[in-house]
Amino acid sequence: MAHLSRSDLWSLEEYAQKRAEFRKTVIEHKQNRQLALGDHVRLLFEDEMTIRYQIQEMLRIEKVFEAEGIQDELDAYNPLLPDGSNWKCTMMIEFGDPVLRKQELAKMIGIEHTVWMQVEGFEPVKPIANEDLERSTDEKTSSVHFMRFELTAEMVKAAKAGARVLAGIDHSYYQIGPIEVPANVRELLVADLSTVN
Repeated sequence: MAHLSRSDLWSLEEYAQKRAEFRKTVIEHKQNRQLALGDHVRLLFEDEMTIRYQIQEMLRIEKVFEAEGIQDELDAYNPLLPDGSNWKCTMMIEFGDPVLRKQELAKMIGIEHTVWMQVEGFEPVKPIANEDLERSTDEKTSSVHFMRFELTAEMVKAAKAGARVLAGIDHSYYQIGPIEVPANVRELLVADLSTVN
């Protein structure tokens, strides 16, 4: 299983020197790992670079330099790395206006369970959402959710062989799709999958 360790990270001092350049690299990298589902939902498919950036930023913000604190961040973020049979993503629900956002999130309760990904020729896969903690209440859903799409060996094989990948949302208030995952994003998602013999 893929995971980052302390040796993969820069010290706070090193990161301060490299941050601007690394941030620029990560922003460019994320362009090919995002999928818009309509105007207000975006999936960011995580990988080693995106997660490493998150950890470095958390260590910087919290000024963590002790081994134990660094390990706590690694333990929190490592589960978000794809491990060969799945795609892991952060789903962001985006409304610029805070008042509107609150109203819309109240109408989107449970949306995280209605997103789907599909390798052409197979049934759509619903995500395992928010494994770390529940992010919806009776009043509203959260604007950020973490998801894992678990694929069968046959799906992985088909994706690697060139099958199209589709996505959508089946929520009663917010229905989108099917949307074909663009070639640039699909290529990286397929690279995240392990070769199955």
